[in-house]
Amino acid sequence: MFWLWAGFISFVLSLLLLDLGVLSRRAETVSVRRAVGFTVFTVVLALVFAGAVYWMYDTNFQNISTLHPEGSGPGVDPKPKTGLQATAKFLNAWVIEYALSMDNILVIAIIFKYFRIPAKFQHRVLFWGILGALVMRGLMIGAGTLLVQTFSWVLYIFGAFLLYTAVKLLVAGDEPPDPEKTFAARIARKLFPLTQELDGQKFFTRRNGVRMATPLFLVLLVIEGTDVVFAVDSIPAAFAITSDPFLVFTSNIFAILGLRSMYFALAAVIDRFHYLKLALVIVLGFIGLKMLAANFFHVPPQWSLGIVLTVLGAGVAASLLHKRAPAEPAELLGSGSLHLPHGADTDAATVAGPAEPGSPEDGSPEPGARGPV
Repeated sequence: MFWLWAGFISFVLSLLLLDLGVLSRRAETVSVRRAVGFTVFTVVLALVFAGAVYWMYDTNFQNISTLHPEGSGPGVDPKPKTGLQATAKFLNAWVIEYALSMDNILVIAIIFKYFRIPAKFQHRVLFWGILGALVMRGLMIGAGTLLVQTFSWVLYIFGAFLLYTAVKLLVAGDEPPDPEKTFAARIARKLFPLTQELDGQKFFTRRNGVRMATPLFLVLLVIEGTDVVFAVDSIPAAFAITSDPFLVFTSNIFAILGLRSMYFALAAVIDRFHYLKLALVIVLGFIGLKMLAANFFHVPPQWSLGIVLTVLGAGVAASLLHKRAPAEPAELLGSGSLHLPHGADTDAATVAGPAEPGSPEDGSPEPGARGPV
């Protein structure tokens, strides 16, 4: 089983190194076409891996089925997993994690806009942000697995927490968060000397012989802190689907791999999927109730996957069919309440977000495009 984990992690790291060292060596704006292409690639990769999951669990490769039995606690399948059950659980967790990433995309767009990070540097920040997210989520999933295996009643808490999250999403307003008030931003300003000017795509630079962190490093920490907050909601949702740590971890990783490319493809229009929020509320409520009632009523994983896909698909379809006047960029990202960090260089910085077609690589706007705030 060790080699299975090591092989998967090595495969993911190889993909990231290929991206950083070969495909994205230069600082440049990621086009929507390229972002959509990579998003499709990660989706196809996840579906191919789902086929591998079916084979591994159906043949009990390296005793993977018997090493992680689902057990008989609340919210888990009391029967041993077959290949079909394991595949349905993986896809179910992956789809939910992917859907929950939509809110994360909007928050990342707000963070980039607030700190005036040029579009050509955003790819590098998201690369290291996702690498850090892989480590943080791995640690959180490990801790969650230990809790579940030691105290099966913890799954009841996860189920109740999912219901709480659903209610919180339902009643939450549309006011964007203030990146300056995040825990990561406050800690970074206390621990590191910060320069207010960018130095290319460097995270650290020297000013008068003093090593200082650049705004890119501050943004990286804020994005990492934001991902931890989102993971607190999303990881219990994965454990509500399965207590198998391998399926929880791999489904999370494939969702995160697609997050960066989805940002560049969807950040400018994500706010228009306003029915997706209601769909997520229904999905989280369904998963939480299923978890709490598992000892009395069992929902097969295939049915659960079908319900989740149907609800999310209906939310996306309703959003696309709903006719609404296009939101202005300022409205979309809540720029009316955003302010530059103290002393920021307004000449060197441009509005963050995916570049419009035809904009130059340095992120500065063409006439008629989005300009500096």
